[in-house]
Amino acid sequence: MEHLRKEYSRDVLNESNVHENPLEQFKIWFDECLNTGTREANAMVLSTVGHDLKPSSRVVLLKNVQEDGFVFYTNYLSKKGQQLFNNPNACLLFFWDVLERQVRIEGLVKTIAESISDNYFYSRPVLSQIGAMISTQSQKIQGRAELEEKFEYYKAHPEQIKRPEHWGGFCLVPDYFEFWQGRESRLHDRLIYERSGSSWTISRLAP
Repeated sequence: MEHLRKEYSRDVLNESNVHENPLEQFKIWFDECLNTGTREANAMVLSTVGHDLKPSSRVVLLKNVQEDGFVFYTNYLSKKGQQLFNNPNACLLFFWDVLERQVRIEGLVKTIAESISDNYFYSRPVLSQIGAMISTQSQKIQGRAELEEKFEYYKAHPEQIKRPEHWGGFCLVPDYFEFWQGRESRLHDRLIYERSGSSWTISRLAP
């Protein structure tokens, strides 16, 4: 792998051309990524820490950016769900190769209102609703057959489909952002936002 190397030269990132609010700056970059036609632009790496203090990461999908943070949905009984209830500190990472950019976001996670989880759950395709219902996410199972049997049952009985109490949304409320823009010779631009009361301070990090 030592020969794998890419020179970054697409864009620059300066303190003078970023929004003072990192949520707004994220939206600007996200929209620019969408305009490239990138698939799954909302895919992000969610990192959590368990009781054993070992980090754990997986890709989840961002479903909303609201005034106080970033919303995603999952099974609360899953490994990530249980880790977040035990330790709400978490990190999100977006990598948009086509724009030679990444965004890292740190903060505390909280659950969202059940009514919002309901609205999103019932807006999903019916088959996705069934998938959320029948999956004991992160738990060991005997085989795929038991999932398929439950899946076929609810397909035949759609009137029994209901959002499980253990499935819903989390919102990561950020207190730290890093916007990274690839640059030539590995002299990358890295601007960070740190929360200071109700405002944000912007600093530059060495690459």
